[in-house]
Amino acid sequence: MLTRRLLLSGGAIGLVAAASLAWLVASPAEEARAIPAPAQDEPAGPATSEVAVLAGGCFWGVQGVFQHVEGVANAVSGYAGGDKDTAHYEMVSSGTTGHAEAVRITFDPRKITYGRLLQVHFSVAHDPTQLDRQGPDIGTQYRSAIFPMGAAQAATAAAYIAQLNAAHAFPAPLVTRVEPDQAFYPAEAHHQDFLTRNPTYPYIVINDLPKIEALKRLFPALYRAEPVLVATAGLSD
Repeated sequence: MLTRRLLLSGGAIGLVAAASLAWLVASPAEEARAIPAPAQDEPAGPATSEVAVLAGGCFWGVQGVFQHVEGVANAVSGYAGGDKDTAHYEMVSSGTTGHAEAVRITFDPRKITYGRLLQVHFSVAHDPTQLDRQGPDIGTQYRSAIFPMGAAQAATAAAYIAQLNAAHAFPAPLVTRVEPDQAFYPAEAHHQDFLTRNPTYPYIVINDLPKIEALKRLFPALYRAEPVLVATAGLSD
């Protein structure tokens, strides 16, 4: 958390402070890996639009990844797991609100399934074996979590976590929490499309741009070069 706060302080002071932190360079983006597709996926239905809410560390990178995924119509950074009154960046950053930085993904299930989104989330967007942290960011607000929109999503998520653990797809067990019945609250406007708007930001360069390259490498058929932006798609799908 210290790293992001320094960078968000803005201007030369923030950049110099970030550059002086040698340990930041030693904390690259989570290593992406090829993992099996889910054996159990959400049943197909007549819907043309569905929502997934996923958390895996700083929402800048998670949003950035899914904005480049084919079949995703919108990806909004925000907060989930806590109350509406505490869904504000400074409060969530305390790690005491119950919120996780999360991303609400609106997608077309005819083009990409919920299980496929989970595969991208686990393999590219974050490291699901890190407990209450991602890279340099530490705290429960950076936890690996899935906030299912109904019983079918919850069952798919739980089955996939069990499948990956049984297959030893990662060097350590997944610590991802499945947290149903939680509301999502969009983050402040300056957090939206942050990766696209700030491609030279030190935190983005070190921690998040490698995730976009990993998406392109591991999921070439899903990769979309032009991201779908909140500024274009809007906050209310």
